[in-house]
Amino acid sequence: MQNITKKQFLILLIFAILINGKNILPVSRQATIIESTSPTEVMVRATGIGICEKQGLFDKVTARELNQKAEYDAEKAAIWYLLRGSTDPILQTEVEKHNFEKIQAVFFERENLRQFIVWEAKYFQDRIKLTENILKIVKDYKINTQLLNQYLANQKVIKDRSELEETLGLPNIMVIPAREGEKSPFELLTQNSNYKTGAEVIQSYLTARKYEVILPEQQQQMQEQVAAQFALSGTNEDYSYLLALSIGSDIYITYNISIASRMVGSTEVKKAIVGCQAYETTTSRLLGTETGYSEERNAPEKVLIEEALHSAINSVLSRINAYWKKDISKGLQYKIMVKVSQNYSKNEAEEIIFSMGDIFQKIAQNVKEEGFGDYTYDVRLWIAPDKFNTTTDIYRAIKNNYNGVGVINRVSLTGKLILLKIENEF
Repeated sequence: MQNITKKQFLILLIFAILINGKNILPVSRQATIIESTSPTEVMVRATGIGICEKQGLFDKVTARELNQKAEYDAEKAAIWYLLRGSTDPILQTEVEKHNFEKIQAVFFERENLRQFIVWEAKYFQDRIKLTENILKIVKDYKINTQLLNQYLANQKVIKDRSELEETLGLPNIMVIPAREGEKSPFELLTQNSNYKTGAEVIQSYLTARKYEVILPEQQQQMQEQVAAQFALSGTNEDYSYLLALSIGSDIYITYNISIASRMVGSTEVKKAIVGCQAYETTTSRLLGTETGYSEERNAPEKVLIEEALHSAINSVLSRINAYWKKDISKGLQYKIMVKVSQNYSKNEAEEIIFSMGDIFQKIAQNVKEEGFGDYTYDVRLWIAPDKFNTTTDIYRAIKNNYNGVGVINRVSLTGKLILLKIENEF
């Protein structure tokens, strides 16, 4: 059975070589991400296939030649996996993949690849000689993903992050623990040192990637100060503004932490398991979710938490970026809720809602109705980012196009959430 499997493998390998010819792409294309070691680097374990052709009948292939060929293929496989093979690849759209095909011959030249490899293991994880002239190895590499992304942006393969920011704006991200039992996120931050560490790790990761980070403690203090200032001045609180302030972010990331422990002989070993979820604040859209694990060992809990979070947050941020790119082509997503005054009859309210639906079809690229009641209309709109610069522009367009009975008044304009009410004019 083993002989058959080996023969099948060799046949497939030879077939792939014949198809690819002198193709620069890796032969193996097998790799896995071991861990995200920092905001800019990941550790990858890659498989390489080295193939040496005999020049003559009595020529022998040397171990050194096979090793060099296999290592080069492993290097290509490690970076190819980050580009196209992983769960969250760098090349996410068909346009990006097509753009990369134009430069891949130069890209996979060894001298070019080496600039992205900042560290490599001294020894192979595995080394198997399949035939006299075919060698399979497994080796660990540390890849600088920031440098890799910047190279692809410079080559016009992917959009530079600055271009995305100009189109969609730089998102503000708040990091808060997921609710645990009766304890609120703020209580977990102030009373649980592990959750405080978790917030600091994620915030550090985000700031290293140049995201705007909102600290929930500061946001709460600011909200209390504004409310106090309104009270001292004798002015009624602007609750719509306080709602916007309490949300305060475009995206929020929640996380939970658990520590598993067991005894190995007389030594207690621990393992951290963390879950991260990213949501668009005003629409509650789930952008990404991932679970991260640390190695099981005898180490402080905070070290294990940091290790597990690096793994999880790296994948979550990749998915946030994927949604960013998708929103450019599909349109930015807004949630609009319309409340019609019950002073109108049900038939009148229905006609008002129909009028609102016509406006939404006019200003949006796509409309999804999520709720249609007697006096309530709940929709999501996808609007071209170059059509309206702000939420206020969208609100103004809705008011200017409305020709039904009553008047449209805003309840709140918060990020991508628009709350409207339609009332009698008097």
